[in-house]
This record gives sequence, structure tokens and C-alpha cells, in this order.
Amino acid sequence: MKTSPSYSLRELVRYFLRLGTLGFGGPPALVSAMYQDLVVERQWITEADYREGLALAQLAPGPLAAQLAIYLGYVHYGVLGATLTGVIFVLPSFLMVLIVGWAYVRFEGLPLMQAIFYGIGAAVIGIIAVGTYKLTTRTIARDRLGWVLFGLSAVATAVTESELLWLVLLSGAIYWLMKTPPQFLRPGAGSSLTPFLPQLLALPTDSILWKLAFFFAKAGAFVFGSGLAIVPFLYGGVVKENGWLTEQQFLDAVAVAMITPGPVVITVAFIGYLIAGFWGACVAALATFLPCYLFTILPAPYFKRWGKHPGIKAFVDGVTIAAVGAIAGAVVVLARRQLIDAPAILICLSTVGLLYRFKKLPELSIIGGAAVIGLLLQQAG
Repeated sequence: MKTSPSYSLRELVRYFLRLGTLGFGGPPALVSAMYQDLVVERQWITEADYREGLALAQLAPGPLAAQLAIYLGYVHYGVLGATLTGVIFVLPSFLMVLIVGWAYVRFEGLPLMQAIFYGIGAAVIGIIAVGTYKLTTRTIARDRLGWVLFGLSAVATAVTESELLWLVLLSGAIYWLMKTPPQFLRPGAGSSLTPFLPQLLALPTDSILWKLAFFFAKAGAFVFGSGLAIVPFLYGGVVKENGWLTEQQFLDAVAVAMITPGPVVITVAFIGYLIAGFWGACVAALATFLPCYLFTILPAPYFKRWGKHPGIKAFVDGVTIAAVGAIAGAVVVLARRQLIDAPAILICLSTVGLLYRFKKLPELSIIGGAAVIGLLLQQAG
């Protein structure tokens, strides 16, 4: 029996508008924020629905945080809820990236912004570290097997700097076999999920917009994991193969995505803007996010129908644990790249201390303070 939601669709859309506008830190911070806000505090989404959404987002190609937002919108309000939450979650960061892209082209670089990004980036590492810690302890609790699978996924992600789909699937299978051992000889004991992989049509044309559409559709449809996982794919195509951007322009694009709120994958809009202006940004963003939208809403009904089966539930739990481990590993990857000197480390540790001491401290105030510190350090240097 379908329970009536305790919130309206308008309230859910308003929440994702706020998260898309103020949610810094990329997938680890955004995924943790959705859990803390929607499951723990508001109790709009059940733990089971959240786990199913995180597992589906991890299994399907495309940006993790955007897919989870789409699924959570689907839980009580179907395709309409999924569509509205997905669009409103991505829209604020898309608009911000357009503005930054215009400024970047207009002023030929981001020297002032880079100073601001230095402070913000260090603070964001502290924010996502705290969020990931909360998500990890609530998800795994005292489950010893869970901690082992979590550790393997975290270490693998930190070492390879990418999220390994085979390890996520293996984690789900191990957890299923250990927690709900199947009776292999019983007829009909196994179940299989039908994969959904719509074929993208590549239309032969010399138009740069069609080339962008095809390239970014491939990025959205065939790259698994969070925004961190898509970066190497984008680098290979944008810089090495097609020569659309210089290496410095690409690094600036990734930096912009990391310090703007919303999903990290919004870097595609900045890249599209540098290549082909406003319409290039629109085409790149639409082509990247449309596959992840389809990969979420098409399997969602089946995922919800079968998700309560003990074997499927155990598999989903194992995948969720591996997903959280991958998020923790991603924090390590980000920290290695962002915490490059003593001031950055101090900003990060101060952020962790403030969030630990003052539970209700707004993250936006920390980010604003970190931006000011970044500017002061540049002036002092």
C-alpha cells in the first residue's frame, strides 16, 4: 500500500532549489545533505527509499547526486516529481556557471576567483568530510562486514581516483550471499534485473553543437560514478582528442565546478560555453543530464517493486555501503588536490572543528569566511 507523503511537491521542489543553490562540495556533500535533511530531520523519505535511490544512482551511469535527487523526487510524486526535482536541482548551478563562463571569457582568466576558490575549496573539504562521516556512521553502524566492504571501496577509490563499478557490484553480491544466503536448488530462487540502456542516435553533421551533443551524451550515458569519474573522460575528449580547450582552460573548468553549488558535473556547461557560447553550454548540459534522467526513471518502478525482497534488499545494502565507501575515498582524492599547503590544511581543520562544535552553524557562513581568507592570503603573498 502506497503511503501518503507528509510533504507537498512544492515543498520538495523548494528544498532542491535551495540545495542546488547553496549545496557546495560536490557528490559527497550533496548526498550526505539529502540524507541528513530528508531522511533524518524532515523524515520525508524513508531509510529504505534513500538506500534504493543511492544504490540505483551508483549502479547507473551518470552523475550520482543528480540521479539521487531525481529518484527521491520519484518516490512519492512519480515522473513529474522526478522531472521537477532534477531540473530545479541543476538549474541554479547551470546559471551560475554561465555567468562565470561569461566573466572568464570577458576578463581572460580567473585570477581573483582563484584566490577566492583557494579558501572555499579548503573549507569545502572540511564540510564534505563531516557530512561523509555522518552518512557513514548512520549507514553502516556496527555492521562488521559493512565496514570491511566500506574500507575496500574507500581505499580503491582513493588509490585509483575513480569509482569502480565492478567493486560496487561485488560488494552487493557479497553482502547478499552473507546476509541472506540463497537456496540455489530452489526453482525460481534467483531474480534478474533487466538492464535499461537506450541507444543514443548520432547524427552525422559538421555542426559543432551536434558534435558537442554526441560527445556529452556519451559522457552521460557511459561514464559511471560521480562527477569525479567523468573528469578523466572529459579531459581525454575535450583536450586530447578534439583540442576544444587548452589544458589550463580545462583545469579552470573543473575548478569552477568544484566551487559552485550543485553537482560537479555542471562543469560540462562551462566547457560548452567556452567552446560554443550560450548554446554550447545548453547543449552540453542537456546532453549530459538527459541520459542520467532516463536511467533513473525507467528502472525506478522495478527497483521499488523488487526492493523489499530480502535478497534484493541485501544486495542494495551492499551496493549502498560500497557507494558510501567510494564517497569517502573521493573525499581523500579531493583533499590531496586541494590541501596543498599549511594554510589550506588549517582552513579545512578549522571548518571541521567549527561544524563539530556548533551543530547548527550555516555552511554558507563558513564558505563566505573562507573566501575572505583566500583573498587576504593572496594579498599577503
